[in-house]
Amino acid sequence: MYFPTTAIVSLLYMTQSGASSEVAVIGNDGVIGLSLLLSGSNTPNQALVQFAGKGYRMRAQAAKNAMNRDGAILNILLRYSQAMITQMTQTAVCNRHHSIDQQLSRRLLLSLDRLSSNQISMTQETLSNILGVRRESVTDAALKLQEAGIISYKRGLITVLDREALESRSCECYAVAKKEQDRLEKMMFNA
Repeated sequence: MYFPTTAIVSLLYMTQSGASSEVAVIGNDGVIGLSLLLSGSNTPNQALVQFAGKGYRMRAQAAKNAMNRDGAILNILLRYSQAMITQMTQTAVCNRHHSIDQQLSRRLLLSLDRLSSNQISMTQETLSNILGVRRESVTDAALKLQEAGIISYKRGLITVLDREALESRSCECYAVAKKEQDRLEKMMFNA
C-alpha cells in the first residue's frame, strides 16, 4: 500500500485497444493498493503518478497484519473505500452525462484539493488521456476557461485564478464526491 503525502496518483483503466480513462484521483487523502483490503488481489487499474512527490509505502503483509491487529485502522480504510466508491461512481456518471467543459472543471478541482498551490502541472495530452477524450476537446474547454478568466494556461502549467468560478462551471459530480469525502473524514477524526 502507498500513502501519498505530496504526490498525486491517477487510477486509470486501460482498454484492450490502449485507450485509457481515469477512474479515481488519490493524493494526501488516501491510499493506493486498497484492493489489498478488499480482495487481496490486483485490480485492472493502472496507477500513474500525475504529480511527483513523497509518500509512505507499507508492505502487503505488514498492512494485512495492521488491519487484523487494529480495528481503528481497518475502520479508517473501510470509510476511505466508501469515499473511493463515491468518487468512482461520480466519475463514471460524469464521463457519460456531462460536457467536456464540466469534466475538465471537475478534474482541475480534484487536483486543487490535493495540492498546496493553485498551479497544476499537466499537459493537454495528459488531460485528454485522463478524461478519455480527444486532445482538441480539452484544448477547446481549456480555452473557454481561460477566456472567462478562470484559469491561465501556458504550456503544461495551469494556474487557477478563480476557484469559485471553476466550481460553478463543474457539474454536481464534484460536489457530491467532495461532500462524501468530507463527511467520512469528519467521522474518522471524531471517532
